[in-house]
Amino acid sequence: MHLHVADHPLIAHKLTVLRDERTDSARFRLLTDELVMLLAYEATRGIRVEDKAVSTPVGPMTGTALSNPRPVVVPILRAGLGMLEGLLRMLPTAEVGFLGMVRDDETFEVTAYAERLPSDLSGRQIFIIDPMLATGGTLAMAIDYLLARGVSEVTAICLVSAPEGVAHIEHTYAGRADVTIHTAALDEKLNETGYIVPGLGDAGDRMYGVV
Repeated sequence: MHLHVADHPLIAHKLTVLRDERTDSARFRLLTDELVMLLAYEATRGIRVEDKAVSTPVGPMTGTALSNPRPVVVPILRAGLGMLEGLLRMLPTAEVGFLGMVRDDETFEVTAYAERLPSDLSGRQIFIIDPMLATGGTLAMAIDYLLARGVSEVTAICLVSAPEGVAHIEHTYAGRADVTIHTAALDEKLNETGYIVPGLGDAGDRMYGVV
C-alpha cells in the first residue's frame, strides 16, 4: 500500500478555506471540485497510456493517449458525489460506477446498501473518491469488493485522512502495490464519535445540507 500526502501551497490554502465553519455549501462544493482536480494530477500519474499517431498543422508525430480499458471512477455515496465532477474534468472518458455505504455512528460498523458498477472489472484501474478517510472501514470494504471483482489497481482520493484510518488500510493491505491513497492532509486523530480532528465536519452535510 502506498500513501501520498499532498504538499502544495494551493492545496493547503483551499483546504483551509474548506475547513472553515463559515464556508457555505456553495463554496464548499466549489472548493471540493478544485481540490479534487489538484489531487488528481498526481493520483493519475500511473494511469495507463499508449502511443497515438497524430498530424499537427506542421507535420506528423507520435503522442500519448489513454489506453483501453478506460479507468473507472467510483464515488462512495453520498459525499463522494461532490468529488465526481472535478475528477471527470481530468478524466472525461472514464466510466463511472457507484457504491453506497453507511457507517453506524455508534458502532462504526459499515454496511453497503447500493452498488452500480460495470459488469466486467477485470484488469481495470479504479479511482475511489470519498472526502474523508476516518476509521478506514468504509474504504477497506470498498477496496475488498473491487479487488474481488478482479480490478488490477485501486487508487483512493480523499480530502482529509486520519492516522487511524491510514493505519487500518496499511495493515489490511500491507505489501500490496495495487492499493494507493492520495490525500490533501493527514490530520491529528479521530475523536470519540469517529470524526476527524480538526477535520472539516460532516462533508456530506456541508455539501448538501443536513438530511
